[in-house]
Amino acid sequence: MIPGGGQPNMQQLLQQAQKMQQDLAAAQEELARTEVEGQAGGGLVKATVTGSGELRGLVIDPKAVDPEDTETLADLVVAAVQAANENAQELQQHKLGPLTQGLGGGSGIPGLPF
Repeated sequence: MIPGGGQPNMQQLLQQAQKMQQDLAAAQEELARTEVEGQAGGGLVKATVTGSGELRGLVIDPKAVDPEDTETLADLVVAAVQAANENAQELQQHKLGPLTQGLGGGSGIPGLPF
């Protein structure tokens, strides 16, 4: 029931939608600037990605480099990047989840990864 029995205040609804859109854009910008890390092999390989999933850095401990076994190193790199991306997804859920719930959930919003 609408208080007063009248129509919803369209201006107020538009203002609320615009604020939610601004909050969402600000959160997405913050994610793009925030870096998270993932590691593999007990820290022998560390990957850094932004909260939006862009790979920014990769550190490989020399102990992880064996010219006779590059396959293990490649596996460690993949695992570190996957761990970093999982951390980025958790950060996205934390930052964007409350905003997208107000928009009916994230599944129907183009451009959002969840």
